[in-house]
Amino acid sequence: MSPRTPRSPRPRRQRGAQESLGAVVLGFESIVVFLGGLVVYGLKVLPFGIPDWWGIVGGVVMAVAMVAVSGLLRHRGAIIAGWALQAILMLGGLLVPALAVVALIFGGMWAYATIKGAALDRQNARRAADPDLSTGE
Repeated sequence: MSPRTPRSPRPRRQRGAQESLGAVVLGFESIVVFLGGLVVYGLKVLPFGIPDWWGIVGGVVMAVAMVAVSGLLRHRGAIIAGWALQAILMLGGLLVPALAVVALIFGGMWAYATIKGAALDRQNARRAADPDLSTGE
């Protein structure tokens, strides 16, 4: 056996502000959405004929979808999927009005993360292209 030479670590991919901020928002929102599913189950607010445990299933599915989307935010389609998840959560407000409040709060944070994050990424790209810019404008 010949001794192995240690490999140099692969450089980490640089994440932009939009991706980082969006991942934080969706990560925290996934916890709240899971708990919202438990609330739907506990309050038994699903329409007649739908078993109450589907509230938990819905919360778990939404939470897993948010975590999955947060890992894919480098792609444009994931940003759109994040907006769709915000809309689905807002529809949950028809069952439990508190979910509409959660959707408004996290939807606002999602909007800030995507809009301001993209602006910061553009500004950082301009600075990287021309390091002599003193104001970044």
